[in-house]
Amino acid sequence: MSMFCYQCQETAGGKGCTLRGVCGKTAEVSNLQDLLIYTLKGIAQRITLGKPDVTGLGEIHRETLTSLFATITNANFDEASIAERIRLMLRLRDTLPLPAGTPHDAAVFHADTLEAMREKAATVGVLSTANEDVRSLREMIVYGLKGMAAYTEHALNIGKENQAIYAFLYEALAATLDDTLTADDLVALTLRTGEYGVQAMALLDEANTSRFGKPEITTVNIGVRTNPAILISGHDLTDLEQLLAQTEGTGVDVYTHSEMLPAHYYPAFKKYAHFAGNYGNAWWKQLTEFESFRGPILFTTNCIVPPRSEEVRARIFTTGATGYPGCRHILPDANGRKDFSGIIALAKTLPPPEEIETGSIVGGFAHDQVLALADQVVAAVKSGAIRKFFVMAGCDGRMKSREYYADFARKLPADTVILTAGCAKYRYNKLGLGDIGGIPRVLDAGQCNDSYSLAVIALALKEAFGLDDINKLPIAFNIAWYEQKAVIVLLALLYLGVRNIHLGPTLPGFLSPNVARVLVEKFGIASITTAQDDVALFMNA
Repeated sequence: MSMFCYQCQETAGGKGCTLRGVCGKTAEVSNLQDLLIYTLKGIAQRITLGKPDVTGLGEIHRETLTSLFATITNANFDEASIAERIRLMLRLRDTLPLPAGTPHDAAVFHADTLEAMREKAATVGVLSTANEDVRSLREMIVYGLKGMAAYTEHALNIGKENQAIYAFLYEALAATLDDTLTADDLVALTLRTGEYGVQAMALLDEANTSRFGKPEITTVNIGVRTNPAILISGHDLTDLEQLLAQTEGTGVDVYTHSEMLPAHYYPAFKKYAHFAGNYGNAWWKQLTEFESFRGPILFTTNCIVPPRSEEVRARIFTTGATGYPGCRHILPDANGRKDFSGIIALAKTLPPPEEIETGSIVGGFAHDQVLALADQVVAAVKSGAIRKFFVMAGCDGRMKSREYYADFARKLPADTVILTAGCAKYRYNKLGLGDIGGIPRVLDAGQCNDSYSLAVIALALKEAFGLDDINKLPIAFNIAWYEQKAVIVLLALLYLGVRNIHLGPTLPGFLSPNVARVLVEKFGIASITTAQDDVALFMNA
């Protein structure tokens, strides 16, 4: 066993990758990512035991967020980049006072050379926690924190912060080093992670809407134009904002890919005539779609799939927490400005995108837009025109079993509405499922973080119908998951009291049998079966 990682849905055999990640990361990268997480735990222990004022730790906050983000599935495949980040975090750790008593090894170890890092990493990975149930709960908390860090970093890039989120982040990381905590203690901490996950998503929602305006119902072109172009993928809207400003008037168009699609819903970006549309589908189809796009690609966050050809690799640029060997990485200057002139110059030398589809799709159904239709929605439910809502937010992925979600959407009765966010929507947002009295049957709220919008909508409907429990609404949750941002969304829903969530295409490999049983018994978590049987089950519930 040269590595061990089971943080994503596609982990080998549903149990763990031990030689190379299914995502494509090497054992060396995986192990250094484990060491980076261990380093962050040491920082957290110094902070929580030393009790300094977290408001004075701005650089540590930012670099902790970026470090957690860099270990998310498909974000950073560059061993040198991870090693340099470990060195940075060790330097920042050692600026903190060493607390009294005997701290955990994570708070004091040193490993400057790559060889020393590799040696240390072999002792601090996931399996260093011997008890299976404690390990399962610790990892679920850490994965939730990774997702929370991603959303919090996006908000920070816009200038929005919540010091309470930072304080909890350190508290929870430090707690995963505490061998005195019982499984019950860790279950409680898991729910608190969900609580702060809600706060992080609310913070990002406030940040995005204050900077870019409230999402509007928007028709997005999925065809192509004849200009050379840049494809931007990921989630960070500040990177898109800078790219659009720098490409204006250059003759270079900008297209979104995968999770960047919802950027079209924000008013701030509609002023750019060269913001051409969305190209392609979910992240995992990039192997073919990047070839046909023909222009440069900018990754602002995950999800990178290792390119099959050097020609495509030469057109990929990374920024933020992302990284891939051989790809050019763009760093911000002291003012946070990123110079995209190299991408623009390359785009001008390359042919325009090859058309792979035509037409348009509609999105922008975030909470403000849907709540503006609340009277119409409530009336449709009371009249029987809408019998049930299905929350089908989450992630897409490569496994053939994910065809289930398209099949499930097709089999849903015509008096049902799908509420979605995240790249899971690509399984059904082009099926032409029609509308109910003018209300589209697929309501796309946006990126995975916009699952917060779906929670706001559900809570508002609970009030509109005068109910005392969100679970009494005609809403069912059939969530697809892939990586750690989906984990924090799940924990957030559990904190909000949502029960009987179906999760697929498989339950997480990091759940021990005992922890899985707790989730089933306490929260009604269930796995999917067949589309036909699950539709029948949900409609009869």
